Amino acid sequence: MKIYTKTGDDGTTGLFGGERVSKDNSRIEAYGTIDELNSFIGLAITEIKSEEVIKVLQKIQNELFTVGSDLSTPDVEKNNKLKMPRVSKEFITDAENAIDFFENKLEPLKNFILPGGTKGSALLHVCRSISRRAERRIITLKTQVKLSDNITIFINRLSDLFFVLARYENSYCGVDDVKWETNS
Repeated sequence: MKIYTKTGDDGTTGLFGGERVSKDNSRIEAYGTIDELNSFIGLAITEIKSEEVIKVLQKIQNELFTVGSDLSTPDVEKNNKLKMPRVSKEFITDAENAIDFFENKLEPLKNFILPGGTKGSALLHVCRSISRRAERRIITLKTQVKLSDNITIFINRLSDLFFVLARYENSYCGVDDVKWETNS
């Protein structure tokens, strides 16, 4: 089987269910940003020192594949026969539990912090900012089509989780977070 199909040479791509749309369609922007986020998580994993954090990130990568399949399958009711996995409330609960678990291991935040510290932490901040962009793309899509609220809630929680994981990675490595210094 060849990796290239030539079906997208005209600037369109296929959704689950067979519909073809332009590659700059809001749906494609949304799940393309999820794919980008997943790639950056893979890069971050190569630099993370904490095995606990790596385990959480690997779980998130699998969950993001579900997010992508959910976003790329229009008309949930009509295409339910496709049996595509969907984002469940469990994704949200697991993210919240992970936030609480790692946050409880950290000193309370008393300052705004800048991305930085260790390379792993900085990469987690990149993941945080990409997840915020993904959230914006999904919200745009949600103004056009019906989407599960679980998707937007989960992606919103992920950005918070990446922030906490970035702080935890710095702490785990014995490196201080980079505090925002104001000139006043």
